[in-house]
Amino acid sequence: MLLLLFVLCLLGVSANRLRRRGAAWMFYALAVVLFVASGCGPLPAWLLTHLQASYATRPTITWASRNAIVVLGVGTSRVAATGEVVPTVFAGNRLVESYTLYRQCKQSGGNCKVIVSGGDAFRNGRSEAAAYGDVLLGMGLDRADLMLETRSMNTWQNAQFVQPMLKAYAPQRVVLVTAAVHMRRARMFFTHFGIDAVPVRADYADARLTWFPNGWNVALTEAALHEYVGALTFRVYNALGWDAPPPSRYGAP
Repeated sequence: MLLLLFVLCLLGVSANRLRRRGAAWMFYALAVVLFVASGCGPLPAWLLTHLQASYATRPTITWASRNAIVVLGVGTSRVAATGEVVPTVFAGNRLVESYTLYRQCKQSGGNCKVIVSGGDAFRNGRSEAAAYGDVLLGMGLDRADLMLETRSMNTWQNAQFVQPMLKAYAPQRVVLVTAAVHMRRARMFFTHFGIDAVPVRADYADARLTWFPNGWNVALTEAALHEYVGALTFRVYNALGWDAPPPSRYGAP
């Protein structure tokens, strides 16, 4: 969003230097309108509704004899004073949700694995999967039930690298845990790699309608636009025939 506003202002400056006053004012006005719509809440509210609405209601999960709960990473942070690499503040809900699902699964009597997917995308010296795994173990998850995918640097690779792990484990039920705003694109990628997963949102973002622009709404707009652009890119690649899904499928019917 900020990049788009910068580009519009740059176009306005360029048009002004070319003595195209009308075009310059049009670019400036569009930048102001987008900034206000974004910062005051209407734009992110509309964008988020289309991304999250399908995941507002939590699904009822029928656990099978073999189950896999896949939780996607959302980054790590390095503690400056100690050098410790820990999950970001945005990861908390995903960890709580995945552990809650794990406990429900264990209570059903089935075999339950938690697959944490995420490499060292932030270059902090430790993968998201390893950092998140430590937290889950501390919460009480059995080490034998924890599987780590430590190579992926983005959502596409999350699905790509988790797929062979699921193939080896052969679960009858797969549950996918991530943010509601991220779920639509994540499911597209996982489906592409033949993974049928029950989507469970870890959180639900909402914009704040305000009289004055605020950073939270701008950040939500940025996040939502990132999801739309990612989904559009995926569709374009598929239309061009650059991606071919594998034949096998795993998870929920």
